[in-house]
Amino acid sequence: MNNYVKKQLIRILSGAVLLSAAVLLNTGHNIINVVFFLASYIIVGGDIVLRAVRNIFRGKVFDENFLMAIATIGAMIISEYAEGIAVMLLYQIGETFQNYAVDRSRKSISDLMDIRPDHANVRKGDEIIKTSPDEVKVGDMIVIKPGERIPLDARVVQGISMIDASALTGEAVPFEVEPGMEILSGCINVNGVLTAEVIRGYEESTVRKILDLVENASGRKSQSEKFITKFAGYYTPVVVILAVLLAVLPPLLIDEAGFGDWIYRALSFLVVSCPCALVISIPLTFFSGIGGASKRGILVKGGNCFEALSNAKTVVFDKTGTLTKGVFEVQEVNPAGLLSKDDNDGQSEEIERKLADELLELAAHAEGFSDHPISQSIRRAYGREIDRSKVSEVYEIAGHGIEAMVSGRKIIAGNDKLMKLKGIEHADHGLIGTVVHVAVDGEYAGYILISDKVKEDSARAVKELRDLGIKNLIMLTGDNKKTGETIAEDLKLDRVYAELLPADKVDKLEEIMSGMSGNDKLVYAGDGINDAPVLARADVGIAMGGLGSDAAIEAADIVIMTDEPSKIPEAMEISRKIIGIAYQNVIFALSIKIIILILSALGITNLWAAIFGDVGVTILAILNSFRALTQKQK
Repeated sequence: MNNYVKKQLIRILSGAVLLSAAVLLNTGHNIINVVFFLASYIIVGGDIVLRAVRNIFRGKVFDENFLMAIATIGAMIISEYAEGIAVMLLYQIGETFQNYAVDRSRKSISDLMDIRPDHANVRKGDEIIKTSPDEVKVGDMIVIKPGERIPLDARVVQGISMIDASALTGEAVPFEVEPGMEILSGCINVNGVLTAEVIRGYEESTVRKILDLVENASGRKSQSEKFITKFAGYYTPVVVILAVLLAVLPPLLIDEAGFGDWIYRALSFLVVSCPCALVISIPLTFFSGIGGASKRGILVKGGNCFEALSNAKTVVFDKTGTLTKGVFEVQEVNPAGLLSKDDNDGQSEEIERKLADELLELAAHAEGFSDHPISQSIRRAYGREIDRSKVSEVYEIAGHGIEAMVSGRKIIAGNDKLMKLKGIEHADHGLIGTVVHVAVDGEYAGYILISDKVKEDSARAVKELRDLGIKNLIMLTGDNKKTGETIAEDLKLDRVYAELLPADKVDKLEEIMSGMSGNDKLVYAGDGINDAPVLARADVGIAMGGLGSDAAIEAADIVIMTDEPSKIPEAMEISRKIIGIAYQNVIFALSIKIIILILSALGITNLWAAIFGDVGVTILAILNSFRALTQKQK
């Protein structure tokens, strides 16, 4: 509970005690009762009256403070002390409730995003110096002890440990890191001591960028929020004018009408007309929604994203890093014949496995001196230390592959062009991905297939989007047409456009959007630098934040910290829930207010009904807004 809420509770209790004393004592000495009433009013409503006066001088006359002040002061003037103070008392309860609700919403985000590092342990020679993260430079060595939060993005140099990335991704299962692997700031080192080299300064680190996203999340208003703000600006002066007319015209035009009765009705009209239920609950709903989505690893940059996402009918995906893992790995090792001299003629599983292992070993040694990503993929798949003493006469043939002597045998490993260049007969298997053909001593020995892999939940994401009524599911990719079409067919996408440059992607997106109708919105999900222009152009841009580029995250409206495509339909479900709650609050608040406004004008209800129409509706709307904080685990 924050200090504001504590002070408010003390004020409310003090005012309530004085009001109760004034009502219960009822000494007959009016002056004593009036003093108690006035003391209670000043304690409970003094700040609201002061705010109303200040706002008048600032040119902001018609706000809820003005409405509350004029209604309650008017009630005091006509000797309805208890009712006037009760209006202020319940209004303050509503304000306290609102502040607590906002505080709770903020806490749900700050708890999740409590990832700001306190310090970094920088190694200087044999010393370890505790330093502020923003003073650490790229290239510095830092030590992360068990239980400590990783202060900066770094690459592990020494040590093996489990890493808890739940604050960034929402994924509860820790994963293991070892030398050579990158670790992201904001994660927690679980068990081992790690020494790591800083690869990004604090301002460029993952933790800093995420904190910026969260801190700026409420800065972009949704259309509903803009509507409420604009609505209140017109609504308040209209009801004030109507209240004045209600207080003055009937007594002037009707003989039996008395000013006291009609002023009372006008005051009731003013109290219930206060739009605070809408002004408070709608922004709170969106803010709570941002907090609830954050708990699920979905960072939403503003309430406007919810509104556009709830109206989406077309979802366009990038391929690499979005629907696929974006990491090129060995998917298949296929030996074409016997490599070892002591092999027998049987093609049992054991023999095939042995052949595949030997093919991979020879290729890994031949590629052992290359930094090419394909060479690195083969070495990773081999998974053992390269014995460089076995390797000699290494020649790298640019754009083709590599030639080397491994254990006295001549190894040629490369693409189809290299095999043709060396006159080695081989089969064109029509495989999807990068094929490294291997020849041993001039004879074709088999191939190694290296390709990107479709993410485990991509198919589920597509199915769930279909279930949510998404009409068009499209893929844009810079990859070749055959690869794009194969993945699109596997995932049952509607269309695929391949071999696109970044500018082509924007043009294609414009073409797709021009064919959309009405209020339909388009969502684009991507992760690379080349996706940044498309993410910015789409109605809603969704970036895969775990592996995505800084440019993509910056351009996007929503960031998926877990890199899971299935978070896209989840974000869509959350957005529909948020918009539903916002509309419920609007309809409920306006319906109750209109009914009580009419009854107040006719003199059927008293000031207590007006209090419910204002404060009661506000509290109920705030309670309903709280539901936006809670998102079910899928």
